[in-house]
Amino acid sequence: MASISPPSSLEDLDKDVELGKQRKPQLTQQQRDLLEASEPPFTEHVSPSSDPNDTDGGQLEKTTSAKPSLTNIRFVPNGGLRAWLQVLGSFFIYFNAWGIVNTFGTYQTYYETALLASSSPSQIAWIGSVQAFLLMVVSALGGPLYDAGYVHHLLIGGSVLAVLGQFMLSLCQTYWQVFLAQAVCVGVGTGAMFVPGVAILSTYFSTKIATATGLAAAGSSLGGTIYPIVFRQLQPKIGFPWATRVLGFMMLATLVVSNCVLKVRVLPEGRRRFLDLTAFREAPYLFFVAGNMLAFLELYNPFFYVPSYVIESGIAGPDLAFYMLSIINAASTFGRIIPGYTADRIGPLNMIVPCTFLAGVLCICLAAAHAVGPVIAILVLYGFCSGTLVSLPPTIFVHLTQDRRLIGTRMGMGFAITSLGMLCGPPLSGAILNKSSFTYVWVFGGVCTVAGSLCLLGTRVTKGGAGLMTKV
Repeated sequence: MASISPPSSLEDLDKDVELGKQRKPQLTQQQRDLLEASEPPFTEHVSPSSDPNDTDGGQLEKTTSAKPSLTNIRFVPNGGLRAWLQVLGSFFIYFNAWGIVNTFGTYQTYYETALLASSSPSQIAWIGSVQAFLLMVVSALGGPLYDAGYVHHLLIGGSVLAVLGQFMLSLCQTYWQVFLAQAVCVGVGTGAMFVPGVAILSTYFSTKIATATGLAAAGSSLGGTIYPIVFRQLQPKIGFPWATRVLGFMMLATLVVSNCVLKVRVLPEGRRRFLDLTAFREAPYLFFVAGNMLAFLELYNPFFYVPSYVIESGIAGPDLAFYMLSIINAASTFGRIIPGYTADRIGPLNMIVPCTFLAGVLCICLAAAHAVGPVIAILVLYGFCSGTLVSLPPTIFVHLTQDRRLIGTRMGMGFAITSLGMLCGPPLSGAILNKSSFTYVWVFGGVCTVAGSLCLLGTRVTKGGAGLMTKV
């Protein structure tokens, strides 16, 4: 008689085997979960028999594989130590990716008054916008490398480039040197390491994905809060070069944590398609991408220009002006965690639409704020509302994609298109500022963000209908 190895398949096979008609013992649910968590391929073999009385020849051989599948959310951990460690690692990726982008307003003000005083605000803004553009574009282009298994190559390579660019920035003296170090080197590095930080979470969480993503995305707000304060406190005391190097050492220390804890659970089967043009035939996806691009076109106006605005308008002195950016980012921390937690209960689209609309209205209100109190109040509310636009889009891309194998493709396409708004928005506002005043900068930014919220509303209606109580 052929021997049968102990059961190790996740499927409850209940059938008679021709050689002896032995039934495979059933697995309990706890055993199934333990087998799924261990993640090796599980193989069942019926080997040739050595029994001389076996007249069937013992030639039956059966192999089954039960590796974790990206398309099967039934066995997604949705919690546990390893899953929450991925959130921690992703948190520090956001901390050093979008956190550095959120810090650029501090550099914008410093460059306008010191290192790059001969350059216009629009020219300086190109540094920050190209950095943000490359972050999103490189993350989109790096998707296929992630799917091919080059996760730690992206993490390590991106971390090295980001830290290297920050240290090289401390040696820069001219505009083109700053552009290459801060915009290109840091932008490419943060884009490369951002891919694993976003993609890994969707393989560890399903029903709690918005909460997990919101907690991770809070890292960008915390980075945007801490980095400006550190730079402002150290720059007058130890100079621009060493203040910049201190930020580089902070990046190095926190990125080591991410590289140590981020672990791949499952990768897509087969090669991922670079483009999925059928997505643009789906109204919800089309509206969502258009809304994101319009919103991000001017979403970062306050992050780039508020410090200069309060100084030039006489609202506050340089000391308080530099902390305005930290105020926005601190409020944005809560705007990523709380809406993310709420989105798991009422739906991410129901959360992002009103928050984006309010962010646009608040940006317009800055044009009428001429005292410290109103400016700070608006910035706190703006930071909270704008935080949803960074934390929730990855979750929404997951909800808009029926085939989970295409999540990476569609997310990458969406980020690439959104990055065009990030690229053009801040320099366009700088050009408006050169020809007019901050009033038109705030109004233009608010109108673009409100227009984006209307497109996001189109996504909500075409995906879930017009019912207010529908979870979408």
